Amino acid sequence: MPAPAPRTILLTGAAGKVGTLMRELLPPYGYELRLLDVSPIADAPDAITADLADRAALREAVRGVDAVVHLAGISGESSFDRILRANIEGTYNLYEAAREEGVRRVVFASSNHAVGFAPLPAADGEGLIPVGGPHRPDTFYGLSKCFGEDLAQLYWDRLGLETVSVRIGSCFPEPTTVRMLSIWLSPADGARLLHAALGAENVGHTVCYGSSANTRLPWDLSTARALGYEPQDDAEVYAEKLIAEQGEQDPANPEHTVLGGHFATRPATWPN
Repeated sequence: MPAPAPRTILLTGAAGKVGTLMRELLPPYGYELRLLDVSPIADAPDAITADLADRAALREAVRGVDAVVHLAGISGESSFDRILRANIEGTYNLYEAAREEGVRRVVFASSNHAVGFAPLPAADGEGLIPVGGPHRPDTFYGLSKCFGEDLAQLYWDRLGLETVSVRIGSCFPEPTTVRMLSIWLSPADGARLLHAALGAENVGHTVCYGSSANTRLPWDLSTARALGYEPQDDAEVYAEKLIAEQGEQDPANPEHTVLGGHFATRPATWPN
């Protein structure tokens, strides 16, 4: 079981897709959430509205919290300049604020796209994608997550600021594509994983994959389980419907052979 978890948590990106889910699912674990987003949150009048470029606002936001769950930033592919400002410089600003205010733990929302060119395992499940393999980003977005993981390692090695970097798969109420059957993270399991990451002892800088206990799991969940994470859900209950609508993954299709899927072959905003 995880150690007693920190109580007051800054949740950045609280207006986003995952942030909105976690606003409802984390408090039952005993957390008091302090919310931050660049967009106002209509049903949370006390939320902090600030950009990750605003270092003074970030420092004020982290003051007095026990830990940070960092979900803020651009959550898909964009131009390098936008990714640089929001995901790279913004994450640096967040870590600097945490350092300045003595916050000792960050849970960083990394992504499967940090290793998006990793080959998918064989159909028999052999060759699960390891946590300790090289970064293989599939986009500027994925590249920014590699930066975040490396920044977290630097702040641990140099300053003793702990991080759990969670390479999130697809956190949706239910999977919407056949690809998601392997990397789906149910919202309930997402909260379980964040709770484990916040409460585990002596994490240093731990990288883990973030998914439910899916039948088609492509990666090694052992480091997540070592934190105390016990996933309860499996995307396979949605498989029959999705496969009937979309068909099985085609091994002749390049985007079906690597973890990042279409991000590795035709990301929506990749420059021409």
